[in-house]
Amino acid sequence: MASTTLCLVHCILTPFIFIAQACAASCCAESPVWWRVIDFLFLVISFIAVYFAAKNSSKRWVKIALYVLFAFLSFFIINEHAGSLQLNRIFLYTPAFLLFALHLYNKKYCQCQDECYTV
Repeated sequence: MASTTLCLVHCILTPFIFIAQACAASCCAESPVWWRVIDFLFLVISFIAVYFAAKNSSKRWVKIALYVLFAFLSFFIINEHAGSLQLNRIFLYTPAFLLFALHLYNKKYCQCQDECYTV
């Protein structure tokens, strides 16, 4: 949940960093390498979070939804770096927000007590 929240903050702040960088040096609109590496760091941390959330979830649909949302998020982040498809940034924010919301739902309603049951 924290990883997804930080990822969402990172995604929201990125345009402001571009504006600040454009004002500082008008030669290029490329983000710094360290800022782009953070995307992939968040993907690794998010995968670990999704793995453990799915492992401890009592509902099968939540497990599947966690992995599907992570797959969409990964696709959009990799696509943004590769530049294959020109997509609106809302496609990046939506799976990040939904992953955050699903983590909250999972934490409140789907935690295993003694054993996990598939519902």
